[in-house]
Amino acid sequence: MQIVELRQVVLPASALGKACSSALGQWSRMEKYLEHGHVGIDNNHCENGIRPLAVGRKNWLHMGSEEAGPKIAPIMSLLETCRRLGINARNCLMDVLPGLTEPDQSEVASLTPTQWKKRQPQAD
Repeated sequence: MQIVELRQVVLPASALGKACSSALGQWSRMEKYLEHGHVGIDNNHCENGIRPLAVGRKNWLHMGSEEAGPKIAPIMSLLETCRRLGINARNCLMDVLPGLTEPDQSEVASLTPTQWKKRQPQAD
């Protein structure tokens, strides 16, 4: 039995009726996922990347001043990108941070962890 047929024979407020409505409401997104294999089926990767910031936010609430948030955000973004790419964050930041003091707009893109990783010699 297809979802459309099943939804017609169950009560809309029942758990099965709600599940059918939810599935049909997501159908166009599911088709995109099936058409484009590189698209992730969920956003767990993104949520796992954000989780340390969300947990840390309460811990950092009283650290420094109101200006601390905008200052730490780019560094946290760099650290998370390094973690996601499997890069040693310390090595990357030791190379990248000095270049951030007065970067030329054309050079900023070369200071990202992704570009830094490309410049590293390949291990044999």
